[in-house]
Amino acid sequence: MAQSNVFAVIMAGGSGTRFWPLSRASLPKQFLALSTRRPLITETLARLRGVSTPKKSFVVCGAKHAKLVAKTLPSLPKANVIVEPEARNTAPAIALATARVAQLDPEGIIVVVPSDQHVADVPAFTASLNEAIALARTGVIVTLGIAPTRPETGYGYIKQGEALKSPTARRVAAFVEKPDRATAESYLVQGNYLWNAGIFVFSARAMLEALAAHLPESTSPLNAIRAALGTKKAAAVLAKEWKKLPSISIDYAVAEKATNIAVVPCACGWSDVGSFNALPEVRLQDTNGNVVSGALPFVIDSKGCVVLGKDKPIAVVGMTDVVVVDAGDAILVLPKDRSQDVRKVVEALKARKLAQYL
Repeated sequence: MAQSNVFAVIMAGGSGTRFWPLSRASLPKQFLALSTRRPLITETLARLRGVSTPKKSFVVCGAKHAKLVAKTLPSLPKANVIVEPEARNTAPAIALATARVAQLDPEGIIVVVPSDQHVADVPAFTASLNEAIALARTGVIVTLGIAPTRPETGYGYIKQGEALKSPTARRVAAFVEKPDRATAESYLVQGNYLWNAGIFVFSARAMLEALAAHLPESTSPLNAIRAALGTKKAAAVLAKEWKKLPSISIDYAVAEKATNIAVVPCACGWSDVGSFNALPEVRLQDTNGNVVSGALPFVIDSKGCVVLGKDKPIAVVGMTDVVVVDAGDAILVLPKDRSQDVRKVVEALKARKLAQYL
């Protein structure tokens, strides 16, 4: 059930290059229907209804995608689309959204989530958020840590410290960078490490105080931006002051330095849907473990493949663990375990100035 002073902030500034050719500069990953029949950002707003409402939800994005956000999320007030003048990582984006919420309610509780993740068990996710919200009301900055299901080397980890007076929450002992395989396996054995999903819950007051303490160079430009909010000068002041804010992630700027930070473990069928290799985690598979879509797919004697067609026949025969994607004007074929290398294709297209395919 939504709570009166809980605000949601959806971070939608990503480009999603690992999903080329489906993801493009004009239609990045968060606007694609990768895990269900609805875009990831639509699913994100929908599952936040357990703690907030669309009227108290904000989306932070670049100017290029502001109209697309409004079109994709018709229940979101257009005024709640917060446009960054340019991408400067997550700390400035969260600071700007926090300033907007603080203007409405200085004690407001903010739930920050990425726009491009998948959650299979929404009730479990909501329960973890509610625990985090209760803790945030005491002035603690809280992050949700995902219970790991495998020795993943592509995620950062959170080391849990001492238990708090909360059902499952613990102090954060440390944030850990992406580990190698052996280290990741040891984390699973130890049992006190969680995946860092980039989900945070805090009061507007606590975050503004944390930014002032741990990122003092942000104070002056942020104060100027806050003072101009709601005035005719707001856009001009934002354009001028934004470039003065350090380009840094919220993890480095605040989370790793704060002493009043806690983690709530969450087992909710979470996936960051990071590449084509992740689609079998979030989509139905056929009896041979293939993920298949399109108007006329023919997947014959093949196992573990991701085959995404469009409006013409697409045939894959005798293959194992490959990705085949037809986006109409571009085709991608690669081994599934090299899905991260799709970025190299995007880099090659940029180098050859083939902007029409980006």
